[in-house]
Amino acid sequence: MVKLKDTYPLYLNNKAAQPNTDLAVTDKYTGEVAFRTALATPDVIDEAIAGAVRAAEPMARLASYEKQDVLMHCVARFKERFDELAYALCVEAGKPIKDAEGEVTRLIDTFRIGAEEAVRNYGEVQPLDISARAKGYMGMWKRVPIGPCSFISPFNFPLNLAAHKIAPAIAMGCPFVMKPASMTPLGAIIMGEVLAECDVLPEGAFSILPASRDGADLFTTDERLKLLSFTGSPGVGWDLKAKAGKKKVILELGGNAAVIVDKDADLDHALERIIFGAFYQSGQSCIGVQRIIIHDAIYDTFKDMLVARAKTLIAGDPKDRDTFIGPMISKKEATRLKGWVDEAVSAGAKLLCGGNRSGNMLEATLLENVPRACSAAKEEAFGPTANLSRFSDFGEALDQVNDSRFGLQAGIFTRDIHQVLEAWDTLDVGGVVVNDVSSYRVDNMPYGGVKDSGLGREGIRFAMEDMSEIRNLVIRRQSAG
Repeated sequence: MVKLKDTYPLYLNNKAAQPNTDLAVTDKYTGEVAFRTALATPDVIDEAIAGAVRAAEPMARLASYEKQDVLMHCVARFKERFDELAYALCVEAGKPIKDAEGEVTRLIDTFRIGAEEAVRNYGEVQPLDISARAKGYMGMWKRVPIGPCSFISPFNFPLNLAAHKIAPAIAMGCPFVMKPASMTPLGAIIMGEVLAECDVLPEGAFSILPASRDGADLFTTDERLKLLSFTGSPGVGWDLKAKAGKKKVILELGGNAAVIVDKDADLDHALERIIFGAFYQSGQSCIGVQRIIIHDAIYDTFKDMLVARAKTLIAGDPKDRDTFIGPMISKKEATRLKGWVDEAVSAGAKLLCGGNRSGNMLEATLLENVPRACSAAKEEAFGPTANLSRFSDFGEALDQVNDSRFGLQAGIFTRDIHQVLEAWDTLDVGGVVVNDVSSYRVDNMPYGGVKDSGLGREGIRFAMEDMSEIRNLVIRRQSAG
């Protein structure tokens, strides 16, 4: 049986350190303290950044196979520690155990993709003799590591969203400092423990530093850092960008993703996928289904199907394998979302099912005709609620999807290829998913948003591009005139 330790260290310049046990992390279902970790002070963060600066050159000179070996070591160790990682995630995030196991699988996939990409860092030869003055000249370019990186990861996917920063950094040859979410730091700490087993990494190659928000400004403001990659809320993300100075900033922020269900859709398939997309891990996903836009011809039928299915979802202890909906990350967040539901109903929306809260547990909730001015419609719910609306014309449905300050991903259930292409051309989002939900993601694809949903793209190869700079080489041949 898996058992967590009472205390865990932070990782400073590749080594475990236990300066204190100041961060108490709770079991999100019971509310009891599950374990304690060290909390980094500004002095520790400063030391980590200095170590990353020292490590930049030796990291950049690691051979491709050496970086690949590090990442494959992680893959092997994560497989060996699969049950431990899943249980830790279940406890610290309140994620149902089957979903936690799925995230560990994605963690392994992400590092494996990183290992593959570590030996694919290609450049390009470019002809320069485009006019007489450049005759005899040739050019070529390669990608080189950008240097020390700062990573801030969120609570909702504490393994895989941290992996989407760590794996490409190692594959590219960038040292990094990471601040995991204070509510869910253990996954990143275990990754640090595994990385510490890799002697080929130069001292300072990585630091994993749980830290309070008040003490963590250096992750954003320190000019020695060349890139900041943040995943979290829009309010925090855009504020960090404003403070980041000259460094490159990558933001993966919020959304209130929509799916369109057209009249020709396979309704049984759409039902199961939308229920999953809306209520998986208690709706705490930035690309979770929040808006369900249904064609008039099937609206009443599909609405009834959704409500009946949502009522069957089992909520409770995330350690129980039958549980589908576990706790939200905190009572504060559950109370906030319950207030949004009540606001919508007061403004004229119809509550189709759910809406009740107990502690940090909120029922699977479906609303109909939520006014656009309500928070449940215009903001990111980040919990187990979704809103139903209808359309008669496909262009109108596309307009509804675009009527948002967010733009991460959208889903479309249709058999009409012409509508697929129209949606791909029209929707102002980072990705369009056909015959599946907005929350579908494979870890090698480009992933990110537009508008208030962020800047840049994840997916290992695309993150490596952000973590690198192009270095050009121009050669004048002796035969040049």
